[in-house]
Amino acid sequence: MFHLRSSSQRLLTTVSSVRSKHTLPVLPYAYDALEPVISAQIMEIHHSKHHQAYVNGLNAAEEKYKEAAEKGDVRGMIGQHDALRFNGGGHINHSIFWSNLGPIHAGGTGQEGLEGERDVVKILERDYGSLEAFQKLFNAKSAAVQGSGWGWLVWSPELNKTQIITRPNQDPLSPDLIPLLGIDVWEHAYYLQYKNVRPEYLNQIWKVINWKTVAKRLADAQQLK
Repeated sequence: MFHLRSSSQRLLTTVSSVRSKHTLPVLPYAYDALEPVISAQIMEIHHSKHHQAYVNGLNAAEEKYKEAAEKGDVRGMIGQHDALRFNGGGHINHSIFWSNLGPIHAGGTGQEGLEGERDVVKILERDYGSLEAFQKLFNAKSAAVQGSGWGWLVWSPELNKTQIITRPNQDPLSPDLIPLLGIDVWEHAYYLQYKNVRPEYLNQIWKVINWKTVAKRLADAQQLK
């Protein structure tokens, strides 16, 4: 027999086990550190306004879910699904995105940074033929996202290889895929500087990709069986 109260309490326990409040991550660099590729104005608005809004929305949705669970209100719990997915995805995706970036002068970024990570280079050359082919395909798929979304380089443990995939809006990756590199193609990530020319934003952002973080994620992912 299905016991509504006991089932909702189990769900409440799951939610309660998550930390009570999510917070905006502190950037490991200043807002102007990625210039001229990404302006300080974009970075400040993107981080302190847009990402903060996802954090606030996620905390609010979790609180409403908890309140519904305490009442045994399954319909109310289900009603928070979209808010949890959107804001939770926004928080996760952006947290990865910030760590994917780094100042040009700090080293480890751009083409030189990529070529310095030989394990990453070998995998990309194996899976795409060349570094140029990889970037061209990644840019093409990401530029083609309709509306807003993300371009991702992921590791598939099942296939033992990387894949380039896109996700709409703030949809998170499926649990069977491990994120290595994510690029935000929402207009708020580039419009103030690149206007509506998304392909140029994608061409330029490679100059500030932090390949050390990509290499670390790849090494960790390859350890999973």
